[in-house]
Amino acid sequence: MQEMLKRRQDEAEVECSVSLMAWSSSAKENDGGGTGGGGAGDEGTKKIENSEVEEHPYDFHVSGPRNLSSPNWKDLIRSSWRDPNYKRMVIACFIQAVYLLELDRQEKRTEENGLAPKWWKPFKYKVTQTLIDDRDGSIYGAILEWDRYAAFSEFIVVRPSGAPRAVLALRGTILKSPTIRRDLEDDLRFLAWESLKGSVRFAGALAALRSAVDRFGSSNVSVGGHSLGAGFALQVGKALAKEGVFVECHLFNPPSVSLAMSLKSVGEMAVSIWSRVRAALPTRSAGEGGLIEKNAEARAVKIQCTEISKWVPHLYVNNSDYICCYYSDPSGPEIARDGGGLGKAGASGGAATTAKLFVMSNGPKKFLEAHGLQQWWSDDMELKLALNHSNLINRQLRSLYAVPVAAAKMR
Repeated sequence: MQEMLKRRQDEAEVECSVSLMAWSSSAKENDGGGTGGGGAGDEGTKKIENSEVEEHPYDFHVSGPRNLSSPNWKDLIRSSWRDPNYKRMVIACFIQAVYLLELDRQEKRTEENGLAPKWWKPFKYKVTQTLIDDRDGSIYGAILEWDRYAAFSEFIVVRPSGAPRAVLALRGTILKSPTIRRDLEDDLRFLAWESLKGSVRFAGALAALRSAVDRFGSSNVSVGGHSLGAGFALQVGKALAKEGVFVECHLFNPPSVSLAMSLKSVGEMAVSIWSRVRAALPTRSAGEGGLIEKNAEARAVKIQCTEISKWVPHLYVNNSDYICCYYSDPSGPEIARDGGGLGKAGASGGAATTAKLFVMSNGPKKFLEAHGLQQWWSDDMELKLALNHSNLINRQLRSLYAVPVAAAKMR
């Protein structure tokens, strides 16, 4: 009897030892197999930290597009970049990356653990230049270029057709210190003057865009912006268009609210009335030389208008966003032409301004969401191309068609 009890005791001790060894082995596997010196604990802490970063609400896999494919070897046969929706969604992602570059800077995240790189790497691009406001050190834009080495890793030996060599992406306002002050200064600048040319950010963005065009050619460069950034993108694109350099331009929720616009409408109404009165008055007959000179100027204006019509910016508007909704409103003050009467294009030319205005038909209705960037890479969004005449677009673009008299005489 004693021998039987002793045998059972020995068997129980063996079973207990085996269970402890199995638990210990399992614990080591869960901790990454680390041994001694707290190594397993450190590894576990790193996994927790990585998990927190991956679950950030601005992470690409959390808030980014769901069904947007990355470039692959099939794009060599049929490029995704030829699809306007694909191009719109990718450029919107690049602009989001610029927002996150600034947030990464503020929160002292590096390229290894930052949120921004995840928004350009899937598309085989890389950031080659960041635009920094020297006044507060904030990042307000970036140049992204096609990354050949990253493409080679996916067996993409050449850049897909339609994919730009470089994209200038410009962010909008961030209501967070330390950049909120400078962002709001430019917001107020546009509100008061309907222009951003006096901003140091305008000069920096224009210089960066010129540099990209000089390197790759205007047909291989695009510019995109959201909100305030869309205002900058429109004006730097327009500045180059005046010089005969046309870059593809994508504007998401471009600002349309302006005190200057309301005040100018009163002045333009007076100009319009005076132009009609002056047109009804008898005029002196012009000499033959003066008539020839005027005809030459008219031909010069017509030539320039024909050339500039090649530049067609793309505007993306949600009518529930009161900051940009006036672009899709056909009403508003007409534009008085120098020769009297009203025209669709503005001063001197009379040629129709050109822009593609896309209006979201099933987008968010609440203002903050309607003004947000995320809606523009949504999978279920529906856009319609607005064909109605927009006086606000004409107002923004009419300076392209105004040719100085001296320049007209030289042609």
